[in-house]
Amino acid sequence: MGEPESDDSVTPWRTMSSRPVYENPWISVREDSVSLPDGRSTIYGVVTAGECVGMLPFVDDHHVLLVRQYRYVFGHPTWEMPTGGLHEGESREEAVQRELAEEAGYHADRLHPLASFHTSKSVMWEIAHVFAVAGLTSVEVPPDDTEFIVPRVFGFDDVVQMVDSGEILDSMTVVAVLHAARRRAAGWRA
Repeated sequence: MGEPESDDSVTPWRTMSSRPVYENPWISVREDSVSLPDGRSTIYGVVTAGECVGMLPFVDDHHVLLVRQYRYVFGHPTWEMPTGGLHEGESREEAVQRELAEEAGYHADRLHPLASFHTSKSVMWEIAHVFAVAGLTSVEVPPDDTEFIVPRVFGFDDVVQMVDSGEILDSMTVVAVLHAARRRAAGWRA
């Protein structure tokens, strides 16, 4: 099957106008009027959250630390790895260390990038960067004042099962765990 003569799947949409709808310290929402490749026009809502990091903390070769917190949007608590947004001017590695300290009370000697990905391909501009971290030492850092978090150590194989069974649904945690599992199967250790 050959390529079509006109491939509108690669033709950029043209923004005709854009208006801000809402903004807070974590997200902004705008509505764009866009021209489609076939000449029609439509509106498109865009949520911008920026870049974020997530880290899968290995406390040893066979155990990882997850955090439990209530997720308002879904109305229940979840087990997930520590995550958070990049602050302006902050590197990914600096954000990893800050969030790891705030959410788990640790500093990592080793940071292993696992993957970067779009958290939602259609309406949200957010890029996640996930890491495996190891060589943990305890640190005393006050938690973020909007977070109520409980850390707990799990066997890594148990966490893989939690992902497989759908008990863990957080996309950043799922991506990090599956990448770490694939690398571990090839002999990698944090």
